[in-house]
Amino acid sequence: MAASLACSFFFDAEPLGEHGMPAQDACALCTKQLARDSDVFMYRGDTPFCSEDCRHEQMQLDAVYARQAAKAAARRQKQYSSGTASGRGRRESREVPVAS
Repeated sequence: MAASLACSFFFDAEPLGEHGMPAQDACALCTKQLARDSDVFMYRGDTPFCSEDCRHEQMQLDAVYARQAAKAAARRQKQYSSGTASGRGRRESREVPVAS
């Protein structure tokens, strides 16, 4: 009885059609239905595509997004560095006599 109860909890906890997780029966890019008897092209382990073209297009989009994110991070880092160099966030240190 305990084994069947554990199995039911396992299957209840599986994300079905969760936002951000593509369903395994449709292409993640063009949403074309995937036939059971046709090839499925996977990317990132669990993302299905109907063709090599769709998969390749998604890979290119991911590369563009990664470059944009890297540029934005570099811009933020540059702004942060220039802000601290101009005196913002600078700490002042003083010597304090210590009693012996």
